[in-house]
Amino acid sequence: MSVVVVGLNHRTAPLGVLERLNVAPALVGKALHELAACDHLSEVVVLSTCNRTEIHAVATRYHPAMLDVRNFLSGWSGDPPEAFADHCYSYHDDSAVTHLFRVASGLDSAVLGEGEILRQTRDAWASARAEGTSGPVLDLLFRQAIETGKRVRAETGIARGITSLAHAAVDLASERVGGLEGRTVLVVGAGEMGESVLRAVAGRPRTLIANRTPERAAELAAAAGADAVAWEQLHDALGQADVVVSSTGSTAPVLGEAEVAALMAGRPDRPLLVVDLAVPRDVDPGAAGIDGVTLLDMDAVRAHADLALAARREELPRAERIVAESVAAHLEASAQRQMAPMVTRLRERAEEIRQGELARLDGRLNGLDDAQRSAVEALSRGIVAKLLHDPTIRLKSAAGTPEGEQLAAALRELFEL
Repeated sequence: MSVVVVGLNHRTAPLGVLERLNVAPALVGKALHELAACDHLSEVVVLSTCNRTEIHAVATRYHPAMLDVRNFLSGWSGDPPEAFADHCYSYHDDSAVTHLFRVASGLDSAVLGEGEILRQTRDAWASARAEGTSGPVLDLLFRQAIETGKRVRAETGIARGITSLAHAAVDLASERVGGLEGRTVLVVGAGEMGESVLRAVAGRPRTLIANRTPERAAELAAAAGADAVAWEQLHDALGQADVVVSSTGSTAPVLGEAEVAALMAGRPDRPLLVVDLAVPRDVDPGAAGIDGVTLLDMDAVRAHADLALAARREELPRAERIVAESVAAHLEASAQRQMAPMVTRLRERAEEIRQGELARLDGRLNGLDDAQRSAVEALSRGIVAKLLHDPTIRLKSAAGTPEGEQLAAALRELFEL
């Protein structure tokens, strides 16, 4: 068996491809069960954000498992494999572990050191556990990945400054409109990204929030000092806004080109800045051609975030060292865990032989008193323990190495384990 990851992210794929392969939160359960039903995947976690979609799995057979994942991605997106294959990456075993630990630590993010990805990694694992698709191998892997992400943030300065796309979006919007004070900002969508945007703008402009679930909008509005807007009143709220930041989970555009054109026709002297943080996109790209509208997408936000990277890049070597230490510790723990059943079977086999020999000689031992029988028991146990001590130590120390595999194979053959 191998731990594998197949995915694509903001660096390997254009936004349009990322959109088609995105797995919305409401559909994660469906995706997990489709993958778990594949013949060569025994455990599965799906990590899908606005910047990446990754399938983390335990493969019973490597190449057939890769084919299973490719077929799933093709069916999910509706694209033939050749449409996205060149944008995908895949890792297995040690490299897959390193990749996940770097992702959870924010070292593979669009914004170096971002905090959201650690929560998203935790949520992806929680979803897989709830759906029953994560087992002992991925449970150990994701638990240690999350611990590594926390450690990197606690022991380095990688999380200082602009460390999320939401903060980068707000900072860019403020720069483009000459400051947010005195402006009206409309946040569309009350998911994690919308909540992060509200925190980033808190206390500066007048802020409105619209969401299809009014209770969620009211909850976030109360916490952030914003005003909740009914979804049916979204058009009126757009008319009040100077800046719109949209990040819903919709699979179709929330703001169409015609709607934005009609809005701007009624306010020809008031420009509108729209920041679309959704994947798939919330705003029809055609809106960028309307007079008075500036439309910024994820690529623009990422480019702005890159400008703030210099200080955090200095922390990157320390963060990478922590990741490397954590990967080594995980691989050792994983190897020991895999070798433990072999050691257990070896000891059980030895105990079967010991008990069998005592039973065979039972007639000759009838004349012994209890103390003498106890001495025979202790002697036989001691001999078995001493014989197994060195092989057990050798097995454990060689766990996860080619030598360990050879020793395990020899024991299986010699002792019929």
